[in-house]
Amino acid sequence: MMNTKKSNFLIPGVVALAAIVIPFVLIRVGLIDAYTSQILTMGGINAVIAISVNMVTGIVGQLTLGQCAFEAIGAYSVIIFTQDVGLPLPVAMLVAPFLAAIFGFVIGFPTLKLEGDYLAIVTLAFGEIVRVVLVNLKAVTGGPNGKSFKYSFMRDDLFWGPAMSYLVSIGMLVILIVLLQNFLHSTYGRAIKAIREDEIAANSNGISVFKYKMIGFVIASFIGGLGGALYAPIVGFIKPDIASFNNSVNMLIYVVLGGMGSISGTVIAAFVLTAIQEALRFLGNYRLLFYPVVLIIVMLFRPQGLMGMKELSFVNGFFSLKSRFSKKAKNEVVDTKKNEGEAE
Repeated sequence: MMNTKKSNFLIPGVVALAAIVIPFVLIRVGLIDAYTSQILTMGGINAVIAISVNMVTGIVGQLTLGQCAFEAIGAYSVIIFTQDVGLPLPVAMLVAPFLAAIFGFVIGFPTLKLEGDYLAIVTLAFGEIVRVVLVNLKAVTGGPNGKSFKYSFMRDDLFWGPAMSYLVSIGMLVILIVLLQNFLHSTYGRAIKAIREDEIAANSNGISVFKYKMIGFVIASFIGGLGGALYAPIVGFIKPDIASFNNSVNMLIYVVLGGMGSISGTVIAAFVLTAIQEALRFLGNYRLLFYPVVLIIVMLFRPQGLMGMKELSFVNGFFSLKSRFSKKAKNEVVDTKKNEGEAE
């Protein structure tokens, strides 16, 4: 029998590898067309940004209404570092999230010391400040018309582009989930969860509330920047509206639908809603009514979201299926022996 440590590593590893490799191969051989691969790729990017929102709202327990400002910082940074500074694209994609994390530290340091929903107000204002700056800084950002990559391998290469876009997007999503789950099960992650449940109790037990809130918020800012760093080279064009309040609310809807505090729930919701939005594109602007309708239904019938605070466990699912099949096989053997005994 597989021991617990080995199964906890092997089963999720096989699932993660399959999620990356199988669709990549199917895209390369043409069984998944470029349009479908783009939907899957955008689902992965949306999932990364939604995890950023969930980190603040669901795990740290603070409301944020401007998380997409960090996505905008990451996206514009990648284009500027690549085209204006001359950094290689992989290096720019690694540097951009750290720049977003620095902004997160600057915003969080004075705000997280306060109580109540001050963070929501500050992040909302910060998102609007970033958007207005991007609109007016025309020489660097292209202004309201946006900024584009002159050449993006993942966008412009018709032969490898769709497959590479999927590989980078989903590969980074898988790495992010693995690292984040390990962090949340560490002493730091448990301290952050304790603060979310009860700040006073956590503080009375020696947990520095401000310190761990800051850690959670800076990590969320980094993840938001990573989402932007993925978005820019894959889509190839960005506008200041990426930092808008509406975009941040859309990401918050993914979190609410999937379950606040549930990483797997957020990922599932991001992929499902991205696919449904594309399926409803024939409705034009009327498809924008879909999100509020879904949100109302979820709030009425399942306010905790799809997964609540639970996580999807492939290990438990594997052993559950294994025990079910073992039980079925055992029953079949017993029935066979019984029938043979009756025949004699």
